[in-house]
Amino acid sequence: MDAANTLYQRLKILDPESIDIVDESGAHIGHAGAVGSGSHFQLIIVSSVFNGHSLQSRHRMIYQAAGDLMGQSIHALAIKAYTPQEI
Repeated sequence: MDAANTLYQRLKILDPESIDIVDESGAHIGHAGAVGSGSHFQLIIVSSVFNGHSLQSRHRMIYQAAGDLMGQSIHALAIKAYTPQEI
């Protein structure tokens, strides 16, 4: 399973209404962390789990769900995390 699919599966623990993962690796060719494809992603996630949490706390939840993907399969993850009311 590739990094994007694995990340998608792991983020389900946050009970998201929507998850959009965009592979931006092609824009980072030649960058030290760009090892093949699938290392740079943009994530847009909407979940009511984020209600009452700061942006920093939301990011921590996402990184915790991603676990060992970060720094291994995923070099960079640009995150936009919203509650359903913020959309």
